[in-house]
Amino acid sequence: MASKSPSVEIEVDDRVIRVSNPDRVYFPESGATKHDLVDYYLAVGPGIVNALFERPTMLHRFPKGLSGDKVHQKRIPAGAPPWVETVRLHFPRWDRTADELCVTELGSVIWAVQMSTVEFHPWNSRRADPEKPDEWRIDLDPGPLSDYAQVRRVAAVVHEVLDELGAVGFPKTSGGSGLHVYVRIHPDHGHPVVRRAALAFAREVERRAPDDVTTTWWRRDRDPHQLFVDYNQNARDHTIAAAYSVRGLPDARVSAPVRWDEVDDADPHDFTIFTMPQRFAELGDLHAGIDDPATTFDLAPLLEWADRDEASGADVPPEPEGDAG
Repeated sequence: MASKSPSVEIEVDDRVIRVSNPDRVYFPESGATKHDLVDYYLAVGPGIVNALFERPTMLHRFPKGLSGDKVHQKRIPAGAPPWVETVRLHFPRWDRTADELCVTELGSVIWAVQMSTVEFHPWNSRRADPEKPDEWRIDLDPGPLSDYAQVRRVAAVVHEVLDELGAVGFPKTSGGSGLHVYVRIHPDHGHPVVRRAALAFAREVERRAPDDVTTTWWRRDRDPHQLFVDYNQNARDHTIAAAYSVRGLPDARVSAPVRWDEVDDADPHDFTIFTMPQRFAELGDLHAGIDDPATTFDLAPLLEWADRDEASGADVPPEPEGDAG
């Protein structure tokens, strides 16, 4: 008779979740285990739930840890308990549907980690209406020959333009080499309109920092020394790592919310599953106020910029294709 894998039971609010193979090493560089990953997400629980709440969420799973294969999974893994909630999405290009994880409580996050999830990648819309984003995402994506000093310079320009617009931006490290800024918006527009507004903003940043920034559509045509303000992250079915999501990197880095006054000194390598619990205990969730109605921005000024740019001959790059459901 085959022996059962070792496991521990984790209490999360009123749930008890069995975590199998808790001592499996997920991050070989540090020796951090699956149990360490669970402990991290418990420590930042309110933050990760706030970041994922009621959003369709794609999972990046590592069934054997980072030394094994990575699985990009839209459909919720088989065997989910009945209390784990989902949202059904339709993918017109293939006429398929997928039931994606829709986090409403911390137990769902810990269950996903039990199912070998390391990264959580939510949509910028919620299940009430997945076709109407309530989050505009500004993704500062450095080129192959960029450095983080350039990210900081461009972030300052982004902050300047947002202030002029009266928009409140919530920055976070990407967990990789870039920086993300989120802005709450009224869920009045479809993904193509939000992407068009994001492109208009990106072009304004490019005008102010032409040596550092590009909005060139094709990667092969970009200067590798420039940073791409990736407006495509606002297209339908495009996702990026959530605030507080761990990244599948050897040092167990985290996509960490930061204050604007921290951007100039913050180093993405500083934020890991080992350092973030204390930071969270001391500062709380720096994105906790993102749903305050006072922070919600109307895209109208950006759409006026888009009209102006297009009237001057600027093109609108085609919508990128999403992945199969």
